[in-house]
Amino acid sequence: MSRIGNLPISVPEGVTLQVSETNLVTVKGPKGELTQQVHPDIKIEVKDNELVVSRPSEQKEHKSMHGLYRSLINNMVEGVSKGFEIKLELVGVGYRAEAKGQILELSLGYSHDIVIELPPEIKLEAKTERRSNPVITLSSIDKQLLGHVASKIRSFRKPEPYKGKGIKFVGEQIRRKAGKSASV
Repeated sequence: MSRIGNLPISVPEGVTLQVSETNLVTVKGPKGELTQQVHPDIKIEVKDNELVVSRPSEQKEHKSMHGLYRSLINNMVEGVSKGFEIKLELVGVGYRAEAKGQILELSLGYSHDIVIELPPEIKLEAKTERRSNPVITLSSIDKQLLGHVASKIRSFRKPEPYKGKGIKFVGEQIRRKAGKSASV
């Protein structure tokens, strides 16, 4: 029994759901529109502001897709109604981030700056205040794309365990290691 797959998805005001014959789910809301192709075996039913995902059998493949597609559709509904946001913090002396439209310029201690062009679905904001670490704020309606871009940015300089320098998610705890200990 799938606990996540059996939960109904409540559709908030202002959000419309459409399911075509080919199992293409389209979600429209105040922030935008998203689509997702669903496997033909999975059934999707819309009943008075609730969406229910069901599977035809107890096969392992059907069980795994049941919870997956329910979560994907739930993220789409949440994205077009509220949106998603990820904040990245640059920890290190001389680390800088600058946003120029959809282009992010990072100075991370390498010989050259790193320049990344972000997809148009993502809104970019970079703040640098005195006496604090620079913070990059990414926001979008597509949770998958947002997580992918955030992990790509983080991969340029992952936090290292000795000093904690690098790009980390805001609120992330970095496991620190003890350095060399002096001999007695």
